[in-house]
Amino acid sequence: MKSLSSFARLTLAGLCLALVAGCSSTATKVDPTAGWSAERLYSQARTDMSSGNWSDARKNLEALEARYPFGIYAQQSLIDQAYINWKDEEPEQAKAAIDRFMQQYPNHPGSDYMLYLKGMITFTPPSAILSNITRQDPSERDPRGLRESYEAFNDLIKRYPDSRYTPDARKRVAWLVNTIAENEVHISQYYYERGAYVAAANRAQTVVTDFEGVPIVEKALYLMMLSYQKLDLPNLAEDAKRVLDTNFPDSKYYKQGLDEPKSAWNPLNWL
Repeated sequence: MKSLSSFARLTLAGLCLALVAGCSSTATKVDPTAGWSAERLYSQARTDMSSGNWSDARKNLEALEARYPFGIYAQQSLIDQAYINWKDEEPEQAKAAIDRFMQQYPNHPGSDYMLYLKGMITFTPPSAILSNITRQDPSERDPRGLRESYEAFNDLIKRYPDSRYTPDARKRVAWLVNTIAENEVHISQYYYERGAYVAAANRAQTVVTDFEGVPIVEKALYLMMLSYQKLDLPNLAEDAKRVLDTNFPDSKYYKQGLDEPKSAWNPLNWL
């Protein structure tokens, strides 16, 4: 009985020591910003942003939004969270912050900036860095981001025509329209080269009707002509050729075909 009692006392002592150690460990994890005012949290977050310390800046802004959900600091917190996540290459988190902001503060004076930032998030995704090295044509990438960027910039232009961000948004929209149209032509050519001539003709037709005035319409018309020829539809093929010849006399595609000249700067072309 004495040995059992001694064992029980030792066990109890061990549990107490473990409890004390656990409490000590917990004590070391106390939030250093506990009790900070909204102003102090925001001030520290701005300091972190200035030094490029995105991680700490994000933590302080998230704490600010959680502890003080109302007021000007909470509003500005969402704006800065969107910017930080964009700079830190976290596009989905950035878009989530923008969406929360637009839902909670639809009439905020910073709404034009948030729409502009939303356009920028998908206009220059992280993969663009690799594209700069490989010289990949942006129109060959997944067009989803391009379309999201177009929609955000276009929304900004329509809702805030006098915004200071609108002139730049207009330039980006013009580039996006060209790039999205080029993507449609890439897809049309993909279908054509695999014998899906109906799909190829339809994609090319979309470019001709929906993207009037963009340079790639020339290639779209040429693809339409080729596709209709393969489908043994001479009347439609002749119509496409007539429009092509009228708008692009001596079209370069009659000589070079569908393949575009490759850039010597693309390392992939050296293999």
